Amino acid sequence: MEVTSLYREPERREQVSFGAVEFHDVFKIFRSGSAETVALRGLDLRIEPRELVALYGPSGSGKTTALHLAAALDQPSAGEVRVLGRSLVRLSDAELAEYRGRQVAIVFQSRNLWSELTARENVTVGLRLAGRRGNIAESVERAFDAFDLQRREGQRAGSLSGGEQQRVAIAAAAAREAPLVLADEPTAELDARNEKAVLRALSRLREEFASTVVVVTHSPRVADTADRVIEIRDGAVA
Repeated sequence: MEVTSLYREPERREQVSFGAVEFHDVFKIFRSGSAETVALRGLDLRIEPRELVALYGPSGSGKTTALHLAAALDQPSAGEVRVLGRSLVRLSDAELAEYRGRQVAIVFQSRNLWSELTARENVTVGLRLAGRRGNIAESVERAFDAFDLQRREGQRAGSLSGGEQQRVAIAAAAAREAPLVLADEPTAELDARNEKAVLRALSRLREEFASTVVVVTHSPRVADTADRVIEIRDGAVA
């Protein structure tokens, strides 16, 4: 596991002028009545295109808050979040909706799928909701082939194992060709065998589909699979 202070430049990465994800002096404060909770305290970080990065730290450190800001599910209280050179804090509501639908995919800890739909229907519907045009069937087929899910595509999502459900969610991100994939504790509820399968799928997402992958985790085993680990404590890079 490589912490951010020991960062090495991965081989064969294309050099660009902007990062895939950049946080510049980001604060996030949650208010409830007169009480305030500071979740992020001047967070600064940069993730390069096609990196697989782990945001690592204990519960309550601000990792998931950072993920939500990168997904444009929330806005910072101060500072700037940029994705692929684009400032999320300056986008209109319509532009934010377009960004969420086309540029970013999220794999949550669980409940990523509609349980009554088949695995294939889940991915297909997700593509349509994201506004995807063109040959949807071909995109879905490629994703199921890449993640060895051909024999599961006709099963209802609710009948799949937890590991299979997570792999279908990853396949959905691949089918969308999302440049940025954010995974929030994607292996937290899985046994060791399924954990390895999901981590292999995330690596394949980066290698074969050219996605930048950011994984929030408090597991050293998960962090060990990343190109780089950024440790978050008390809302800032440790």
